[in-house]
Amino acid sequence: MKIYEMTLAQLIEARESKKVKPEEILAAYQARTEEVEEKVRSFLDRPRDLTAEYQNSQLNRNSHGSQNNQNDKSTKSSNSGQSNHSNQNNQPNKKTTLTGIPVALKANMATCRLTTSCGSRILENYRTPYQSTVANKITGSGGVIAGKTNMDEFAMGSTTEHSAFQVTRNPWNLNHVPGGSSGGSAAAVAAGEVPCALGSDTGGSIRQPAAFCGVVGLKPTYGVVSRYGLAAFASSLDQIGPLTRRVEDAAIMLNIISGADPLDSTSARIDYPDYTARLEQDISGMTFGLPASYLEMDIDGEIKDQVLQVAEKLKEAGAEVREITLPPADLALAAYYIIATAEASSNLARYDGVQYGVRQSGKNVLEMFVNTRSSSFGPEVKRRIMLGTFALSSGYQDELYKQALKVRTLIKEKYEKVFTEVDIILGPNSPTPAFKIGEDMDPLDVYYTDIFTVPVNISGFPALSLPSGFSKEGLPLSVQLIGPAFGEVELLQAASGLEKRLDVPTLAALEGGR
Repeated sequence: MKIYEMTLAQLIEARESKKVKPEEILAAYQARTEEVEEKVRSFLDRPRDLTAEYQNSQLNRNSHGSQNNQNDKSTKSSNSGQSNHSNQNNQPNKKTTLTGIPVALKANMATCRLTTSCGSRILENYRTPYQSTVANKITGSGGVIAGKTNMDEFAMGSTTEHSAFQVTRNPWNLNHVPGGSSGGSAAAVAAGEVPCALGSDTGGSIRQPAAFCGVVGLKPTYGVVSRYGLAAFASSLDQIGPLTRRVEDAAIMLNIISGADPLDSTSARIDYPDYTARLEQDISGMTFGLPASYLEMDIDGEIKDQVLQVAEKLKEAGAEVREITLPPADLALAAYYIIATAEASSNLARYDGVQYGVRQSGKNVLEMFVNTRSSSFGPEVKRRIMLGTFALSSGYQDELYKQALKVRTLIKEKYEKVFTEVDIILGPNSPTPAFKIGEDMDPLDVYYTDIFTVPVNISGFPALSLPSGFSKEGLPLSVQLIGPAFGEVELLQAASGLEKRLDVPTLAALEGGR
């Protein structure tokens, strides 16, 4: 087995048993990226030499003393120029490290040595003076930032075609989109350019590209992973999570990046468990809820069949599958797009040519604002800013935004009630498999692709996209598993047990199809 074909868990085991050195791991992934990046185009920025990055970080770590206890101390710099902010984390698993492992970060997570462009012209070539908490945790664990991945501009999109710089391609079929907005991260994992990557999920932006690219995508409970250093799209919805090739790898990554953070007031102050603790436990006796109404909606027949086949697999494993009723998905979608665009309108007001990124000239300050934002934001970002500004405008705030918040509360309460009856919810991720690049779709049709993922962001619950098979055209298919708040241990247990029974390949061939 080639190094880049190994899962994260296999890499860690091989490194710990001295079968492979960190430098060999990094060199193998460097070579793999050089081989396939021109086809996939996952990265917007990356180091020239991963091995040199690792060696420099080791020198910095040694000069600052041992940082093996970074979970109890401040997460210090392992790359020059990195911020030394304190990041307290009470997670218990201190054995597994990422020493010599390359990890890709979505381009909206702050890093000092690489650009943080958010896929937008307005932040082109912008480098932050500090690092995000997740970047610090990765480098503090010995990992190497392999690069910043392509994304829909400011995480607004479902195809990665809304990046201002390039279109990332789906490794399973290079004529299809990888999904979005974390399409670059999903494609990099599926193509074997990195064993794991981080994405951000505001309305499905980890799970949907994971589904399109045939990898595992985990959106944790809101607050489990610090958002410090994540460029905000919709602050009450955004959550960072891992994309990996196996469920075990996602659990390992969550152990490393989770934890309370004094720099993020929304991070959860809880006792963080070991997320790998129950991966080997059987799923017999667990109860899964199947929202039959979702399968009666306008979705692809192969996706519907996959969900039903997975339900049968669960029954064969000794689990119970019962029909449940969830709030109408279109209601959650409507509430989501009001809340998300309203928060985006507020968050993106800071990009005005004064403090960040590019500036266009004008006769006065107002004209400078207008020229900068008009020329530097893409059409999808402009569309959502306008929608959000309208939703918050006088005369419409009560009718739209405040009503959406009420609907959000009702949806969360309904999900909480469902979780008193079942352990995990099983359903689809997306109404369709990955569609072709350049396919002419109405923006509302594209928004509809989020219909099964947005309820989780509305309610704050954890969810996971699990590869379940392939379409007749060779495109990945998946199912979505949803757990109760802070129920990641049980969610990962269910996903791991199901993964063993499905046994779906997750490394793409990059030959235009399977």
